[in-house]
Amino acid sequence: MKSVDLNCDMGESFGAYRIGNDQAILRYVSSVNVACGFHAGDPGTMRKTVKMALEAGVAIGAHPGFADLVGFGRRNIEISPEDAYDLVVYQIGALQAFVRAEGGIMHHVKPHGALYNMAATRPALAESIAMAIYKVNRELVLYGLAGSELTRAGEKIGLATAHEVFADRTYQQDGTLTPRSQPDAIITDQQQSLQQVIRMVREGLVLTQQGVDIPIQADSICIHGDGAHALEFAQSIRTALLEAGITIAARFAR
Repeated sequence: MKSVDLNCDMGESFGAYRIGNDQAILRYVSSVNVACGFHAGDPGTMRKTVKMALEAGVAIGAHPGFADLVGFGRRNIEISPEDAYDLVVYQIGALQAFVRAEGGIMHHVKPHGALYNMAATRPALAESIAMAIYKVNRELVLYGLAGSELTRAGEKIGLATAHEVFADRTYQQDGTLTPRSQPDAIITDQQQSLQQVIRMVREGLVLTQQGVDIPIQADSICIHGDGAHALEFAQSIRTALLEAGITIAARFAR
């Protein structure tokens, strides 16, 4: 029987601004990636999200991103490997403190947005992120785009690594995600998303925008918690996976 992790980005509210329906979505996922205050989130939101995730029994990960609240961390920022290392260590440490304070154990790290996508194709950046995780805690799992430079860097340094796929994003023939700046980057048809996910998990294939199937390793499926129909989609994808005989569990759970 196949098993896959179902993860969701959370803790993206900031101050008086509320984003997502985190508490409701927690019922349907097996792991969460908590914003660490740079691209989204704040100390109070981090604490509350960690507490909710522990009560729900899901694996908790840090979601470090660029210091870009206005752009939600989705704008490319040219950064040196050394600065990326510091950025990631800092944010892991912040979330780890909240997890420990609530009596939990942090499970993984998943870079956010532009940092994630840049690391998928830039070896030096990927290696600096992997080293940051390794130096903080070599037992943390690195979540990265399936088949990317980021997952390769994690595996090379000896980290447990989860190859991540996306339910609501389209793919290019080189295995990268279609940039959000393009009109066909997001899959808005729920049935199309569900079909793509089931095929990636069961067959290890995804149909690219170029009309070509490419192999893909689906250890973890990302869903986004900030969409208009996020809760409905979380329910639907969990149901579809279970009906297809696929169990849902965090990878390398401790």
